Amino acid sequence: MAVILPDTPLVTTSPEVARLHRLLKQLPDETFTVWHRLTIHPEPGPDFWVLHADRRGLWIKVSNLTPVGAKVFTQASLFESPVSAPAEAEHQALLRFARQHFSTTKTRPLQQIPAVVAFPNLNESDLTRLADAVQTPPTIIWVGKERLSPAALGPWLEEHLGTPLAEDEIARLRQVFTPEVIIPAHFTVRAPTGGAPMTPGLHEPLQRYTAAQSTPYLLDYDQERVLKTELDLSDEAQATLTDFNLRLVNGVAGSGKSLIVVYRAQLLRRLYPQKSILGLTHNRPLIHDLQARYRALNPDGAPVEWLTFNQWCRRLWGERPFPTPISIDAKRQLMTNVWHALLADTSLSEQMLHDEIDWCKDRLIFSRDDYLAADRTGRGFALTEAQRQKMYTAFEAYQAELNRRDQMDWGDVPRQIWRWVQAGQLRLPRYDVILVDEAQFFAPIWFELIKRVVKPNTGHLFLVADPTQGFLKRRQSWLASGLEVRGRVHRLKKSYRTTREILDFATLLYRTRVPHDDDDIETPDLFDMPGGLFPQVIPLTSEQDEITRVVNEIDQLIQQGVPKRHLLVIHADWHGCDRLLERLQAKFGPTAAVDPKEAVQGDAIRVCTLNAVTGLESPIVFLVGAHQLFEQEQSVRLSDEERSDLIRDNTRKLYMALTRAGQRVVMTYVGLLPDTLRNLPGMGTSG
Repeated sequence: MAVILPDTPLVTTSPEVARLHRLLKQLPDETFTVWHRLTIHPEPGPDFWVLHADRRGLWIKVSNLTPVGAKVFTQASLFESPVSAPAEAEHQALLRFARQHFSTTKTRPLQQIPAVVAFPNLNESDLTRLADAVQTPPTIIWVGKERLSPAALGPWLEEHLGTPLAEDEIARLRQVFTPEVIIPAHFTVRAPTGGAPMTPGLHEPLQRYTAAQSTPYLLDYDQERVLKTELDLSDEAQATLTDFNLRLVNGVAGSGKSLIVVYRAQLLRRLYPQKSILGLTHNRPLIHDLQARYRALNPDGAPVEWLTFNQWCRRLWGERPFPTPISIDAKRQLMTNVWHALLADTSLSEQMLHDEIDWCKDRLIFSRDDYLAADRTGRGFALTEAQRQKMYTAFEAYQAELNRRDQMDWGDVPRQIWRWVQAGQLRLPRYDVILVDEAQFFAPIWFELIKRVVKPNTGHLFLVADPTQGFLKRRQSWLASGLEVRGRVHRLKKSYRTTREILDFATLLYRTRVPHDDDDIETPDLFDMPGGLFPQVIPLTSEQDEITRVVNEIDQLIQQGVPKRHLLVIHADWHGCDRLLERLQAKFGPTAAVDPKEAVQGDAIRVCTLNAVTGLESPIVFLVGAHQLFEQEQSVRLSDEERSDLIRDNTRKLYMALTRAGQRVVMTYVGLLPDTLRNLPGMGTSG
C-alpha cells in the first residue's frame, strides 16, 4: 500500500473523501506518497496531494455531487435557471489555493501540478453531459468513478501527473499543504546547512546562529508518518477495540521523539478541542521543555496538561497528609545502616540491597509472598530463596524506619496511590490521550496506573522511548511492564540533532566499553548527516581546576557572542552540579545560569545532572565530572556482576549526555584518561 498521511481518515471526513482515501492507500507503496489535508486548516484547498517517486504530482479535490444533483443541474441549465455551476466550489478552492500560495513565485502550480476534481458518485457519461453545460477551467481535470477503482486509478494517475518538481519545490509545497509539519528554526540545535565551514578549535566562533533563526525546518516523512498515525479519537473509530489504542515510537538519540510528542499534542488539541490530553515524562527539566515548546507552537491555543509522573501522583494525592520525601544522601545512608544491621555477614552487597528495594517498589510487590513469587529474570544477579527471605526482611526494616521518621521515598508515592485505588478510596481521572516521553524510564507500577486512566475502548496511549538510555529502569521489557507492543512499534533511525563526529564518538565509546551488550544501541542512519568538530576531552588535575576551566571556557564563548541559552552543562553528580551552578552565577549573574528543573526564562546557561538531562538538547554541551563514573566502576566492593551492570549503565549515561549536543561537545576529565577515552579514533584533546 502507498504511504498516505494520515494513514486513516477521521470519522468526520465526508464519505466521498474517505472512499478516495482508502482507494489512494492501495496505490503501490514504492511509487506513490499521498498527503490528505486535515480539516484544521480554515482556508479551502485540495483534499489530497499525490506525489510520484519521480517527483511528479497532482492535487485532488473531491466533489460530493450525486447523480440526482447532476440531473437537477442539467435540467436547470436547459431552462437557463440560476443554478451555480457543478463543482464551482471545488474549482474555486483549487484556484484560490494556488493563487494564495504561489502567485509571487515563478512556479505555475496548476501546470506543474495538475488539479483534479474527483466525482466518486458520478459516471464518466454524467461528467460528459455536465461538461457540455459548463465551462471548466482549462487547468482543472474532471474524473468519474470508472477511473476511481483499484485497477484503473494508478494508470490514470501516471498519465495525468505534472512535470517533475525540484526538492526545494516539494519542501515549499509541504509547508503550504501541511503546515503542521513546520518546525520553528529555534527548535533545532544543529547548525543549518550552508554558511561558513566550521574549523577546528574550541573557541572558533559559531557562524550560523542568525541563519538558524529564520530558516524553517520540516518533519521528515517518517516523523510525519508517526505523528499522524491513528489520529481518529472518535467512539466510532475504536468501537471494535476491547482495551485502548497503544503505540510505541523507538528512536535513536536526536530523532525528534520529544518533538513528535509536542506536535502530536498540538495536532490532537486542534482536532479535538474538548478531549482530555495528558503529557507525562519522568523529570522536571524535560517537562518544562515540553511545556515551553507546546506554548511556542500554540501561544493562544487550548492548553495540554504537562506533568512529571510524580507531579501527577502528587496531584492525585490531594489534601491528604504527605510525608516528607527522604533525600538521596539520607536514603543511601539509611540503606547502608540496614545493610550493616542485617546483611553485612552475607554475600549480598549494599548495592544489591539498594537495587532490590527500588526494583520491588517499581512493581506490584506488597508482601513477602509477592516478592518470593516475583519473576526476577534479567535482574543481573540471582538470589536463592533463603537470600530472598533475608533481602525482604531488610526491605521491611528500611520501610519501617521510613515510617518511624514519617518519611517516604518517591517510590512509595505510586504505591500508595495504588493502595487507595484498590481500596476504593481514590477515584482516578480519565483521559482521552496520554502521551509519554522517555517511556523507558517508567516503572511497571507507573504503567499499571496509567493504563487505568486511559479511557477504555476509545483512549490512546502514545509512548516514545530510546531503549539505549534506560539506565534508571534497566533490564525491563515492555511486556514485563504490562504492555503488549508487538505490531504497534514505529522506529526512527535518522538523527537530526547532532553531527556525524559526535554520533561516531558516542557510538564508539559505547561499543568499546560494552562490546557484548545484549541490547546494543540502535544503529542510526548516518546518510547525509552534517560534519563538525570531534568531541574534545580536556584532562585536568583536580575538581577545582575542572570547575575553573569550564567557567573560563564558557566565558570565552559568551564573549564571542554565543547566547547563554545555547550552553548546556551536565555534571555527573548533584553536588558538583550545585558547585558549578554557584560559580557560574557568581561569574555571570544570579539569573545567567539556572537549573532546568525550574522553568527557564530568557537567555540562561542550563546546568543539571546526568540523571536529569534526558530529553534536553543544546548546540554546545559541557560534560563535567565524568571521572566519577569511571572511579565508581573500580570500587573493590563491587561483585563482577555489579561492576558489569554499572559499566553498562554509566556507558548509557555517557552516550546519552554526548548526544545532547547539536554542534560541539567538551568533556572534562580529572586524572589520567582511561584507555577507552584515550584510544578512541579521532578523539581531540586539549590541555
